[in-house]
Amino acid sequence: MQATAYTYDPESRSGQVLLDDGTPVPFDAAAFDAGGLRLLRPGQRVRIEVEGAREALRITLVTLQTL
Repeated sequence: MQATAYTYDPESRSGQVLLDDGTPVPFDAAAFDAGGLRLLRPGQRVRIEVEGAREALRITLVTLQTL
């Protein structure tokens, strides 16, 4: 699944992404660390892996979208 980075706090390594429908979904340090990223800037296109659905949606991995 693809999304756009919305917020990112480098101290906590957590933030939010916006799904293509505009829904914000938070991610935690574990999801950020699983992707091996060092930094994330708002507006960057990312690939995410998720578990659950709707209100229980949880991001398990955040990586940069590459072509």
